[in-house]
Amino acid sequence: AAEGAAAALRSVLSRAQQAAARSGRAPESVRVVAVSKTKPVGVIRGVYDAGHRCFGENYVQELIDKASQLPEDIEWHFIGNLQSNKARALLAGVPNLDMVESVDDQKIANRLDRVVADLGRKPLKVLVQVNTSGEESKFGVDPSGCVELAKHVKLGCPNLVFSGLMTIGMLDYSSTPENFKALANCRKEVCKELGIPEEQCELSMGMSADFEQA
Repeated sequence: AAEGAAAALRSVLSRAQQAAARSGRAPESVRVVAVSKTKPVGVIRGVYDAGHRCFGENYVQELIDKASQLPEDIEWHFIGNLQSNKARALLAGVPNLDMVESVDDQKIANRLDRVVADLGRKPLKVLVQVNTSGEESKFGVDPSGCVELAKHVKLGCPNLVFSGLMTIGMLDYSSTPENFKALANCRKEVCKELGIPEEQCELSMGMSADFEQA
């Protein structure tokens, strides 16, 4: 299983580099997060041994359990919905948590900001999650509120580093490009309001079936 996962990752990395080249982007400007939720530690270790370091998890306890069994130089991204009462457990239990990609309201931003300060951690990178599809089942701030939330994180949360925006597209892949365009539009507005260059505002979007469009 580990060998299969490593081979699959190599294929994805190659396709991502080709897609970047087609778009006139530098291949190194695209980062692949290997989503490892529900995957056993042995499979993650195989992908790690193949050279990958960036992994994403959706569930707090699962990430805490895995992080303690795997190398410290892994960059863990939390990509699931985070309840504010679990923020302390996540940050205390995963010292090498690199980023929380799912900040979707001021409450969770404020909670993370406080916990980082309490634990004496270095400032935590975060992405603002935007609901670009309008589906009620999806988490994320409405696109109309993305500027306000990004502004709050950047200006009101000194222990957080606003690093960009994230969205989860619709499973109906024909409409996925619209989700990605909506996120790119949000980035334009956010960067204009905050006075930062767009290349400093990361976009986290695209999954196995649609990452090349992203």
